[in-house]
Amino acid sequence: MGETVIPLADLRYAAPVPAIPARAIPATGLLADALGRPLRDLRISVTDRCNFRCSYCMPKEIFDRDYVFLPQTSLLSFEEITRLARIFVAHGVQKIRLTGGEPLLRKGLEALIAMLADLRTPDGDRLDITLTTNGSVLARKAAALHAAGLQRVTVSLDGLDDATFRRMNDVDFPVADVLDGIRAADAAGLGPIKVNMVVKRGTNDQEILPMARYFRDQFGGRIVLRFIEYMDVGASNGWRMDEVLPSAAVLQRLQALGELRPLDPTVPGETAERWAWADGRGEIGLISSVTQAFCHDCNRARLSTEGKLFLCLFATRGHDLRALLRSGASDADITSALAAVWAGRDDRYSELRAAQPAAPAGGERRVEMHYIGG
Repeated sequence: MGETVIPLADLRYAAPVPAIPARAIPATGLLADALGRPLRDLRISVTDRCNFRCSYCMPKEIFDRDYVFLPQTSLLSFEEITRLARIFVAHGVQKIRLTGGEPLLRKGLEALIAMLADLRTPDGDRLDITLTTNGSVLARKAAALHAAGLQRVTVSLDGLDDATFRRMNDVDFPVADVLDGIRAADAAGLGPIKVNMVVKRGTNDQEILPMARYFRDQFGGRIVLRFIEYMDVGASNGWRMDEVLPSAAVLQRLQALGELRPLDPTVPGETAERWAWADGRGEIGLISSVTQAFCHDCNRARLSTEGKLFLCLFATRGHDLRALLRSGASDADITSALAAVWAGRDDRYSELRAAQPAAPAGGERRVEMHYIGG
């Protein structure tokens, strides 16, 4: 008898059942979506909680002390995450990024990293395991994260000026503590480190040159600073196009510090346009998700904290993998369902954004950034 394919759209949450022993599943080869894009990158949100209240992600007026986050029982366990990751790897995933919320708030995260570090691709290669963090507790965790098997970190930092940074994180967190975390990660060998700066015109764009100068001059080219256009993710950040500073304008400002030369992408589907300082002191990246959409080669899937698979950062709904895990589905059931979902993927929101009319009031809300990570 063949394996039964369980339609994800028909599944509902089921009470937990005894753990299904993980077993090896055959490699499925290249999976391509409806637009020919392969599945290579899996981003896993391990918590929907964060200790910052950045206005572009979790504004305090919405995510206040009364906001109800997911209960612990709704979160995927580390064993469930690892089981799904193993299946994704059999489908071609080569890179796993842990996100949140703030992932370092998930208790015992080092144990999950160690479990993921044991996975291998069908060719026997190690996975690229990375993590995105706001850096608030990185200083005391960097060494343990590296020892567990984490290879690299990306740190979100929206300015060097302490007043600007405290205003943007909206919890009065000092920039010095994040810089300490970056230095600790560098010392622990979690590199090359990337630092992501979301640029909002009129809010922190005056920090572009100080950030570039600092990370170019202080770390000998070991840190890649990336500038991200302020995106219309979710429905709670009050996004306006006039607050977007195009990457072309950022590049023009950066050239005041010295000559920049374009670099080729390091991997297919890379989101950042890479530029190197001509004097050899490292590189910067420009992520132009608003003005220069890169949907055409997007190879990323996103797994939410409670096990929903999202095919696009701007999606309105996900596919419930947790229900499969907790209803007794076999690995073959899950791998078949995943293949069917990816094969039907045709998302390209950013490419269509300019041609789309404004969303009607009361329409479906896009998923929030804190729920599935960046």
